[in-house]
Amino acid sequence: MNIKKSLKNFYPRISPANADFKFVLFGVFAVIFFSCASIAPVSSEIENLVPNWRRHAAGIEYYQGRIESPRLEFWALRIDLESPQIEIVCGSNAANATVSGFVRENNFTAGMNAVPFDTAGRNLGIVISGGEMLSPVHPHYDALVFYRGRNAKAAIVKQTSIESTENILNAIGGFYQILADGEITQRTLNSEPRHPRSAAGISENGKYLYLLTIDGRRAGSVGSTEKETALILQSLGSWNGINFDGGGSSALVLRYPDGSIKAINTPIHGGRPGLERAVAGCIGIYSK
Repeated sequence: MNIKKSLKNFYPRISPANADFKFVLFGVFAVIFFSCASIAPVSSEIENLVPNWRRHAAGIEYYQGRIESPRLEFWALRIDLESPQIEIVCGSNAANATVSGFVRENNFTAGMNAVPFDTAGRNLGIVISGGEMLSPVHPHYDALVFYRGRNAKAAIVKQTSIESTENILNAIGGFYQILADGEITQRTLNSEPRHPRSAAGISENGKYLYLLTIDGRRAGSVGSTEKETALILQSLGSWNGINFDGGGSSALVLRYPDGSIKAINTPIHGGRPGLERAVAGCIGIYSK
């Protein structure tokens, strides 16, 4: 496959007589109350999610999901990493193009935003494409890595652990790992903000890659927390998962048999539903 150069580019009142006792009692109560209040309940719909995968192209299946409480709409791809017809490519967008542009210009079958960027549009994390490092390591964030070799597996690692591209074919930075060895990571438990989300997961046996986009900032979909994002990844089949750039950048794009290219979710850029934001780096899937 010929990859184009665009890849580079809330107190009770206390009386004096029993102040000490009430103070201690209140302290215990407050710790319990606030600790419990800070963790949102898990929707049973997420826990009981059973995806109905449908074929899109060789080695690529898709699933559109909906949850009523909280209101969430999401789209996911399941990519067979063991299929000889599948090629994964990570890249930096030339002139910060949209995901649709990334898919179109490189003849990909699907693509999704990944690496975050700063106000100047510069990558905030690693990008390795075909063994070439296009963007350097970010000292705080994690990355999705695809190793070289016939039986090589994908993994989610700390970017600081990547010292060489020798054994890495492709890699794309994100924010933090939100699912690790089948468990929700500790940092996600108290993270309550809701946003559109993009995330990726890997099955326990390494056979499948899952790409997930969750809509937000609109009436039909309020956006997910990091914990909910991790739980949806888990329900889809992921054993490990990473949170990518989200918000107005979240877009999951497919190329259809007639050649048309479309974001299957509803990106929201500048408050305008359906408008894609230019992003700094993406993950692309090519079905040969």
